[in-house]
Amino acid sequence: MNRIILQLVAVGFCFAIGQALQCYKCTLGIGSLCLTSETKCAAGEHCFSGVGEAAGFMDIKTKGCLAEAKCNRTSTTTLPGDSNTTVYTMLKTCCNTDLCNGAPGLPGASGLSLGLATVTALLMAQVLV
Repeated sequence: MNRIILQLVAVGFCFAIGQALQCYKCTLGIGSLCLTSETKCAAGEHCFSGVGEAAGFMDIKTKGCLAEAKCNRTSTTTLPGDSNTTVYTMLKTCCNTDLCNGAPGLPGASGLSLGLATVTALLMAQVLV
């Protein structure tokens, strides 16, 4: 009996180690808007949140998976063929637990959802009466 329990624990441990890290992904967000989805990272990658500034005034954001060696660094993106013109700079900070890079919601999305739920409930109450 103990042998079966030990084998089950060993199999469970193998599944736990083999799981990929899950992160939020946002290819490009502008200002406070960053539409996210979930993604799985490859081995050697961590979740990251990138915050930067484009053209000297526009806040941009990005999220996803990033190789550990590129974590917690500021990168500069320039125009192709012109290394003197910076398009944007971005600081990418990493974390290594599932969904640790936070998913911002759409501005007003919770209020919109609450409003739609209220209107739907009122309409259903009218139909049932």
